[in-house]
Amino acid sequence: MKFALAGLSYLITAFAIIFLAVRVRQLIAIYKKQQPDPTRSNNKSARFKNMLTEVLGHTKMLNFTATGIAHWFVMIGFGALFGTLITAYGQVINPDFALPIVGHFVGYELFAELIAALTGVGIVTLIGIRQVTRLRKRNRFSGSNMGKAYYIEATILGIVFCVIALRGLEGALANEESWNWHYAISWPAVLAFNSMSVASLESAIVIVATLKIVISMAWFIVIASDFTMGIAWHRFLAFFNIYYKRNIDQPALGALPEMLSKGKPVNFEDPAEDDVFGLGTRGDISWKGLLDMTSCTECGRCQSQCPAWHTDKPLSPKLLIMAMRDHAMSKVVETENIVGENAPISLDVLWSCTSCGACVEECPVDIEHVDHIVNMRRFQVLVESEFPTELGGTFRNLEKAGNPWGANKADRESWIAECDFPVRVVSGELPEEVEYLFWVGCAGAYEDRAKKTTKAVAELLHMAGVNFAVLGKRETCTGDPARRSGNEFLYQILSQENIATFNETFGDRSKGKKKVVVTCPHCFTTIGRDYAQSGFELEMLHHTQLLNTLIKEGRLKPSPHKSDKKLTYHDPCYLGRHNQIYAPPRELLEASGCDVEEMPRNKERSFCCGGGGGRMWMEEKLGTRINLNRVDEAIDTGAQEVAVACPFCRIMVGDGMVARQSDVEVLDVAQILLRSVKASE
Repeated sequence: MKFALAGLSYLITAFAIIFLAVRVRQLIAIYKKQQPDPTRSNNKSARFKNMLTEVLGHTKMLNFTATGIAHWFVMIGFGALFGTLITAYGQVINPDFALPIVGHFVGYELFAELIAALTGVGIVTLIGIRQVTRLRKRNRFSGSNMGKAYYIEATILGIVFCVIALRGLEGALANEESWNWHYAISWPAVLAFNSMSVASLESAIVIVATLKIVISMAWFIVIASDFTMGIAWHRFLAFFNIYYKRNIDQPALGALPEMLSKGKPVNFEDPAEDDVFGLGTRGDISWKGLLDMTSCTECGRCQSQCPAWHTDKPLSPKLLIMAMRDHAMSKVVETENIVGENAPISLDVLWSCTSCGACVEECPVDIEHVDHIVNMRRFQVLVESEFPTELGGTFRNLEKAGNPWGANKADRESWIAECDFPVRVVSGELPEEVEYLFWVGCAGAYEDRAKKTTKAVAELLHMAGVNFAVLGKRETCTGDPARRSGNEFLYQILSQENIATFNETFGDRSKGKKKVVVTCPHCFTTIGRDYAQSGFELEMLHHTQLLNTLIKEGRLKPSPHKSDKKLTYHDPCYLGRHNQIYAPPRELLEASGCDVEEMPRNKERSFCCGGGGGRMWMEEKLGTRINLNRVDEAIDTGAQEVAVACPFCRIMVGDGMVARQSDVEVLDVAQILLRSVKASE
């Protein structure tokens, strides 16, 4: 029997290794067939350091503390218990086998037992969390392939059982009579097997060692048979996906990626006939995009934070990635569309995204869901001309009037007439004495509620003695609504127009770096990060950053008295997640005498207002309204005021309060600071 089991062990191992090697080569060949992406090979040392930090530190997994700790031990066990597998190969021939050199070193044996036990506790914990989570109607595991997950969990449990059982059998075979550090954890198993004869113990060791090998090798065979089994493949691919992430040192995305065709930016002034415009078919997916998809472990953390999913819309970032993965790995024609009728992804799914970045922030393997969504939108807009009807009007307004509302360009300066202090408008090069260019933005110039923020910021800068100026009619939309809705061509036109204006305004910047302050996080991101792709960079400041600095410098003096109104603060996605700016608005509010009552979902887990990703100009026809979900949370805090730091949030949260017939007032942080500063005079 011993030789038969040994033969089985080595035969299944040979088959598993060869089969896995062949399949890995096939997978690599599939990656190589995809679109190139040369942007992922820079800063190798920084990428490697970040990968080690994220993987070994479990930085994202530990956002869910219990799950993160349990998963860390399961991950460590996968590699740390490799020595026990090697030992099993020896034990199927010789039950007394021990690793060369290491032998029965107490440190190694204690380590192996400890890791096995913690891995067992970890996987049982994860199984329990999965079952409890599944009791909720809409949960992060909805749509995941549970059968594959149960198989993986059973495999890990089986391995742990075999390790502890083998240790107990080894101790009984060694005739251990009292507890010692060699069998510190497996001692109950030693006692259980002590009554067996030597021959029975040896036979049992051979059987359990064979079982351990078969379980391990069967796992390799199963995953090699299925490239869509992300819950297993992520153990190998996650390292690479994290290494090749777009933003090495940031958890979310910020700027959108350049539109690449065959690895090079598309020249919109003279595009090639065979250029790839966005992502429409399997062949348009980049190798990094496919790596994203095959790395998905279906954990649903992205889904659990998605505002579209939480408001009963058809979009789930997890299910979208799974659908793209299954499509890419299927035998469909390479040119078959990914989006549309009878396609894996419907138009309703594609246009439900607010580009808030919550999915990317949460994903433990750094999948870039928003990039894929926008790339598919680009194809739909530029190639298929298939997009929500409302966006047609928005695009025309941007083309003709330079703003998404279609307002008269001459009215961009109308807010200045409402100020009782001077506001400098520059028509040519910015004078050297001007320290800040105040970029007002479309909302800040035209939308009545946002204009109040604009005037408050301008007045505060005036009160602080800051020398600033505005562009007035020379401003045009940054292109954010166009770009994040997929109209990359229109974005390029708008961005180049603004870059030309900036170049004219700043002239010779060697005389001193000019700074731009904005009230809109969307303008902040687009000018400050997207424009860098065109080789243009400025020092950008959000108004909460500048005003907070002016308070600290003593140039603005808020009232020392506490506010008598209870207040909560809503983190804008494009200020918080996309740019990691959380402290300045809160410090500013605190300096204004406000005690902030945080909503349950705040900072990196803030819930979207529903206005990003072009959604501001689209009707919300599916599910429930995202802004109502958010205002309900704000109202539940008992706050009398909601502070915001984004004109889109101001509009969406304000409209939500009206819809709920609530008397909770929505104010920008600048208005709250101005109120406090005036109270101190």
